[in-house]
Amino acid sequence: MPDITVDKRTIRPDVSVHVEDTGGTGRPVVLIHGWPLSGASWSAQVPALTSAGYRVITYDRRGFGQSDKPKTGYDYDTLAGDLDALLTELDLRDVTLVGFSMGGGEVARYVATHGEERLRSVVFAAAVPPMMMKTPGNPDGPLEPEEAAKMTASLTADKDAFFDQFTTDFFSVHGELKVTEEQRQEAIALCQQADKVAALEAMQSFGISDFREDLPKVTVPTLVVHGDGDGTVPFEGSGARTHAAIPHSELHVISGGPHGINVSHADELNRVLVDFLSR
Repeated sequence: MPDITVDKRTIRPDVSVHVEDTGGTGRPVVLIHGWPLSGASWSAQVPALTSAGYRVITYDRRGFGQSDKPKTGYDYDTLAGDLDALLTELDLRDVTLVGFSMGGGEVARYVATHGEERLRSVVFAAAVPPMMMKTPGNPDGPLEPEEAAKMTASLTADKDAFFDQFTTDFFSVHGELKVTEEQRQEAIALCQQADKVAALEAMQSFGISDFREDLPKVTVPTLVVHGDGDGTVPFEGSGARTHAAIPHSELHVISGGPHGINVSHADELNRVLVDFLSR
């Protein structure tokens, strides 16, 4: 695997983001991380995709990881604008965007607001679209308002305790942890790099944002991959609906997969990604 270039890229006048780029001449694949982690959460995917010949780029969303932590800008229009600015800054074309969890919202909003000129394909991995919050107008939303309010209160009250419980749920199916304790602790360490204001604002965004009008605008080849045991972003209310909203999309369901399939089922996810990219 080639040396990874690590730097901070100024994508807005007041925001620089931490970027890691494997370089090379292969087609670019941009990995967009979940909440409240960072680009480092893709550590099991980067070597596999690089070995398959792709140029792999990860970045830390504003407010998270090693990126700048402004007090504003955690709505999806701004976050998709950050993604567009990064693709422009690196002059990436023929790109595959892989959005995990919250990152899937950035993929949907990017396509809807910035188009597909730079894109080859997209992947929604355990992703939050079409809309998480259950409302009268979105009765199939998997996130109950009471649960969202509880999450906000818990994170506000005790960040450490919240991340401890959140990562347990993130990697569990029916109460059974599907990763090692060391892997869970690594995830907690990434969570701890998040700015608290950013974490709260971004949690609000992925809870209430509506991508139902964005998804039909996706016309490039699309893969939806999701664990059937995901208790954080349940498949039936998210991945299944996204697949239905993008008729040409392919669907791969990971049997026994929790939310954090990029760690718990890394080998299967990597095989599915490489197969999709190779076509």
